[in-house]
Amino acid sequence: MTTETLWIIVLGCGAATFLWRALGVAVVRRIDPQGPLFKWVTCVSYAMVAGLIFRMLILPESELATVPLWLRCTSIAIAFAAYFVAGRRLVAGVLGGGVSLSALMFLVS
Repeated sequence: MTTETLWIIVLGCGAATFLWRALGVAVVRRIDPQGPLFKWVTCVSYAMVAGLIFRMLILPESELATVPLWLRCTSIAIAFAAYFVAGRRLVAGVLGGGVSLSALMFLVS
């Protein structure tokens, strides 16, 4: 490939990116965050996250499969508790779950 061809590809990709961003800016003003479509998308997003968490809990893969089920359930319970105690902050839940899983694995092994 020549240098000119590469520049055309880079500029074309940049133009496509900015086109979609501009369309997003134009459309976002018409979206009602309290509307039924937005609420449906929110519910589907939460359902997907819940499904992935459940799959990791029941059917783990790789290194997580070596962790006993009771330990995974305990860390998820601690993660939920941290989430609600911290005022429904996602960072607290993620940190609570990760730290508790690591600590429990250290104590058990």
